[in-house]
Order: sequence, then C-alpha cells, then structure tokens
Amino acid sequence: MSIYDRRQRGEVDRLVEDVRQQRIGRRAFIQRAMAAGLAASSVSALLAACDGDGGTTNPGSTMPSQVDVLNVWGGEEQDSFRAVVAPFTSRTKIKVNIESTRDLDAALTTRLRGNSPPDIAILPNPGKMQQLAGQNKLIRLDTFLNMGQIHTDYQSSWVDLGTYNGGFYALFYKTTNKGTIWYNPAQFEAAGLQIPVTWSDLIAVSDTLASRGKYPWSMGVDSGAASGWPAADWIAEIYLNQSGPAMYDKWVAHKIPWTDASIKSAFRLFGRIVAGKHYIHSAPQSILATGFQDATSAPFSKPSRAYMNYLGDFAAGFITSQFPTARPGTDFNFFPFPTINQQFQGSVTGGADVVVAMKDNGAVRELITYLATAGAQAIWVKRGGFTSANKSLDLKAYPNAVAQASAKMLTAAKSFKFGAGDLMPPAVQQAFWKGMQVFIGNPSQLASVLSAIEAAAQQAYPSP
Repeated sequence: MSIYDRRQRGEVDRLVEDVRQQRIGRRAFIQRAMAAGLAASSVSALLAACDGDGGTTNPGSTMPSQVDVLNVWGGEEQDSFRAVVAPFTSRTKIKVNIESTRDLDAALTTRLRGNSPPDIAILPNPGKMQQLAGQNKLIRLDTFLNMGQIHTDYQSSWVDLGTYNGGFYALFYKTTNKGTIWYNPAQFEAAGLQIPVTWSDLIAVSDTLASRGKYPWSMGVDSGAASGWPAADWIAEIYLNQSGPAMYDKWVAHKIPWTDASIKSAFRLFGRIVAGKHYIHSAPQSILATGFQDATSAPFSKPSRAYMNYLGDFAAGFITSQFPTARPGTDFNFFPFPTINQQFQGSVTGGADVVVAMKDNGAVRELITYLATAGAQAIWVKRGGFTSANKSLDLKAYPNAVAQASAKMLTAAKSFKFGAGDLMPPAVQQAFWKGMQVFIGNPSQLASVLSAIEAAAQQAYPSP
C-alpha cells in the first residue's frame, strides 16, 4: 500500500468517525471527502454506511422518541412496569407506550396481519417466541446485547431457552418458580416433622400425617376453561426430576409418545399423592371442584385443614391476600420440590414473561438493553411480585426471605425447563389438562388417558 493510499484510508476513517459522532454535516463531509480524492460513488456509500449502525432498519439513523410495548400485564403489574421504565425515560427521553391485552396472541396476530407489529412484545412463553422467530418476525438480540454480560448474568439454560437456530431472540424477564411446596412452619414443628428432601421423605411425611388422622395435602385444579393445569404442573416437575432435561425435551417435542414408560412413571408418582389413603380430604371430587387459589389456604387457615400445597411461587400472593397478617418465613414458607433422581437434583420447572423485539431501531435496542440489567429488574423486585433469573441481582433486593429463597432456586437451578404444557401445541395442552382431570377422577384410567393425549399429539405435531 502506497503512502498516498494510507493517507487516503486514514482520512476516510476520520471522516467516517466524524459523521458518526455528528461533528460535521453532510455537505462538509462531501467537500472533505472529494478533497481527499474519493469518487462520488464512494462518498455516497460512506454516507449510507454512516446513516445506521448495522441493524436491518438502520436503527442508528434517528433515535425514535418513543417505543411501543405490547404485554398482558394489568393492575399492579402494569404499575410496577411503569415504575421500571420511568428512570429509562428520564435518562433517554424515550417515551414507553404500554399496550396491555388479556389475549396477546390474538392482538399480535391482528397486528402482524396489518403489517404493524409492536416495537417490543412480552410473550407468555418461549413456544410463541420459537414460532415467531421461525417466521422471521423477530430481531436477534445478540446483534446488540453484550452477550458476555448476558452469559455472566444468566444460567446457560435461560440463554438456551431464548435461542432459536443459533440466534438469541428472547430475554426471560419476569419469571416463576414452579418447584415450590408450601407449608406452615409452626404446624410442621408442632407435629415434629422434618422438611422432606427426597421423594421417599415426602411420602413418609404424608403417611405419618395420614396415620394420625390428618390430611397432608390440599389440592385444587379448577381454573375454568383451563382446569387441570395445576396437575399438569405436577407431572412436569416430577418428570424433569425423575427423567432429566434431555428426556424432558424429547417429551415436549413429541420425540417420544405419551405412552412411553417414563411418562407413565411420572403419572404414577403423582397418583401416589392423588390417591394416597387419607391424603386429601374428600378426594378426588374435592380436587376437581376446588379452585387452585382456594387450595392454597388450607395449610394456613385456623385450624389448618392440610399441611402441604404444591404450586408455583406466585402462591405467596394468594396466601398473603387471604391472610394479610401472615409473616413470610414464620407463618408460611416453601421447601423445594424433593429429589426423585439424584442425577437430576436441582432441576426446576417454571414460567416467564419473555421480552422479544419485533422492530430494530435505537429506542428498541436501548430499552431491551436496559431491561436486561439487574438494576432495572431490581425496581420491580423491591415492589414485590417479581422474580428475576438474573444472577447479578442482589438477593437483598427481594422484600422478604421467602422471595429471596425462590429467586435463589431459579438462579442456581442445575436445569431450568419451562412448564411442559406451555411448550406444547394448544390442542395437546388442552388434551393434557383434560387428561389430568380424568386421571384424578380415576387413576386406573391411565392407559386410556395417555392414549387420548397421544392421539391429539399425532394430529398437532408436524410429521417427522
């Protein structure tokens, strides 16, 4: 390369940097570029290159003054999210327009058909993310996020869940821990019970209480059109802890049939609770007729009507709403779902609200980068009702020790898997929920229940 070429390249580099830093105008750029000996075509190319920062829609050309976020949050959740974005707007002057809907799938479908997607959407599960990514409707977040920081802040299982075909498309934001069994600490202590660590321990505690004429469990699966999902969560948690993450993925993807021995085994373990002698008052009819929220009250009522209730960590909100003076850690607490297979100890199922980008511009990049940080998430954490998977978030930010313990479970989970039903096609999910109700009513119908779900799966999943 000649001295002239090197000087010319140096001048070009300076010119490009000047435009990026907005220190000179377009006319001045052209004059200086021509003086440097560049052809007109080269000048145009450089200007075009400097107009954006590499995104598909020239995100750096102009910073939008607002960003639209479509989500399902309402009430206190909406208020908390507004509190989260308030410092962002104050710093960047970018207004965040929050659109809430109870039927996000329908709203999103309508907007996509009208070619007017939101800038950002908060999806209820990664299944929808996978679908939209496969349709090229999403923007890859790893084109602008610091993935080194993401891998520092999040366990690999969370990054994997947000990945499609090697690209990172989804940030798991507001999470739910479904590895929690709720109990009354004072009641356990009065009965001389130890917290069960293994499945055998759990059955032993249940049998001890039943032998004393006490009901160890409360359970309710009524949830209107979605009745049965709390029992489906039982199966998912059992299956992950018994058969492990690799088999879990095969189950969810229908790489094994519902009649597989591993699935039968998970149902039978659940049946040990449902059909346990003197385990649940007035079972099975009471299980089918009781709302899942109502079932959380039994261990904490006075007198207590049960000792344990399995439900995700959102149960804490149900408990405190029914018993406003209940003290976390003293009057109510949870213990982790017991180990079934030592090889898969520490595996947890759960749920999450998933942040995805549907447009690429500077405002979208700024907001998602902000939402990924521990500092932004701490705002909602301190307000309550929010669990983060971000390992860098100080556990002291959580309002009480119970919330801290749930967050620690998620961030330290050996394997995290999204609730199985939410990853399956809607027709299979519905069949799963219905099958759980049939099984609860009569566990001897296991074979026909699994055959019915398998028939739905064969219709819903694409042929291999």
